[in-house]
Amino acid sequence: MAGQFEVPSCDKCRNPAIHHQVYSGRMMCGAHLSDSIRKKFSKAIREQLIIPHGEDITLLVAISGGKDSAVLLERIHDVFGRHRNVTIIGGCVDEGIEGYRPPSLECARKLCEDLGVQFETVSYPELGFKEMDEVVGKLDSLDEKKAPCSYCGVFRRQGINHLAKRVGADFIALGHNLDDMAQTIMMNLQNGDLERTLRLAPHTNFPIDGMAPRIVPLRWIPEQEIHLYAIHKGLPIHHEECPHGEGALRFRHRETIAMMESDVPGTRHGLLRMADDVKALHIKAKGDRPVTPSACIECGEMCSGETCKACEMRAQLS
Repeated sequence: MAGQFEVPSCDKCRNPAIHHQVYSGRMMCGAHLSDSIRKKFSKAIREQLIIPHGEDITLLVAISGGKDSAVLLERIHDVFGRHRNVTIIGGCVDEGIEGYRPPSLECARKLCEDLGVQFETVSYPELGFKEMDEVVGKLDSLDEKKAPCSYCGVFRRQGINHLAKRVGADFIALGHNLDDMAQTIMMNLQNGDLERTLRLAPHTNFPIDGMAPRIVPLRWIPEQEIHLYAIHKGLPIHHEECPHGEGALRFRHRETIAMMESDVPGTRHGLLRMADDVKALHIKAKGDRPVTPSACIECGEMCSGETCKACEMRAQLS
């Protein structure tokens, strides 16, 4: 029949495919895409989360209500949910963004309820920061212009650290996917910032003193595949993007990485492998991390100078 569209078949089972994995050349149905993600996740979690035999650990999973952190929590619960020595806690930071955070917070809360996972949350005012809607209103009056994401990212990290201390977390799991990692690496390259590249999670082998080590089990999985997996599994996720994110440098790098990946499939994987190789070379040459953090003189959080970025930004906004 003229104009009829033929749905391609999965390479493994001949069922209708939902995804063309261009960098591998594979066509995948929902079940085999899920299987691919489970294998990548399992390999990463084995490498990054090393639990001493017989010890009890608390794992804080940073969740937002979005697709990445939902898949992260679902996978971690599937792997460790029946382990008596592993306590899983979902932690969400409420940045104070009207129309965006409340519905995403409810998605995060519902997922924790569905999985039987303890849910914890903290707001910016509880941390001594202004809510992001108020921050955005103040930015025009500041001499030093920064995108809202610059403030929010710093404050959110403090929120995750606060939750980790509250629950006594031994590890913190973050939902950064392959696209996130490639974008961050490109931003660091653009700024000539080797130190930030060396500080990229995972921190299992070289933890930062005074902080629970970060793990990033989704870092080899592309964003699109995570989104398809979340839909295939029927996870409660919030689909909207932050209304204050427009114009952020990361969004521009997102477009650049997407174009590079389209032209040369595998570009994202290559950037992440390069960053891993740079870290490995530094460790081989130096034997340790380049900067030993110290406690902020204002709040006590770990930082590379006398005062942490969060306290500097809080003072700018006061």
